Amino acid sequence: MSNNQDFYFTTMSFTYRRIISYFLRGLLFVIPLAVTLYIIYQTILFLDNLIPVPLPGIGILMVLALITFVGYLASLFFAQPIFDWFERGLVKIPLVNIIYTSIKDLMGAFVGDKKKFSSPVKVQLSDTLIRLGFITQDDMSVVGEADMVAVYFPHSYNVSGNVFLVPRDKVTPLVGVKSSDVMKFMVSGGVSPLV
Repeated sequence: MSNNQDFYFTTMSFTYRRIISYFLRGLLFVIPLAVTLYIIYQTILFLDNLIPVPLPGIGILMVLALITFVGYLASLFFAQPIFDWFERGLVKIPLVNIIYTSIKDLMGAFVGDKKKFSSPVKVQLSDTLIRLGFITQDDMSVVGEADMVAVYFPHSYNVSGNVFLVPRDKVTPLVGVKSSDVMKFMVSGGVSPLV
């Protein structure tokens, strides 16, 4: 084969692999979202059909009431072992383990007793570049980086972001600024004001 053909096949192979990679990443995002939305939709329909009188929106109210009731039960001392047993069963299922624990950790970062995005910081990346982020882990000694902290940098207009291990001396806490305002500022691309 000639060099042009080799280049063509190499380029096509690279492009094909990249397209497949993008497709699989898309599936990882779309399928859990679609399944979640489908389950919520079916639950609302089911609850709407339980009541013989047509009351639009009663299903949504019932879902909210059910979630609140489950939260209440989870806060009760005697119900906690039941929830722990249920969670231990869930995390034994391979795919469910990954999805459930990831979603639970993400939800726990925003809600609950162990909020992760409560420490906004600015990080000096170079002489002229500073990024705002949130410390998500103070102790990185488990990966051999005791003098580093994990800082999450959200992307603008997206629900994703990056986590970097950053030297402690490059991280400055943002005192007097609410975490929620910093998150809104970053996610909005700097459009929401820092108050």
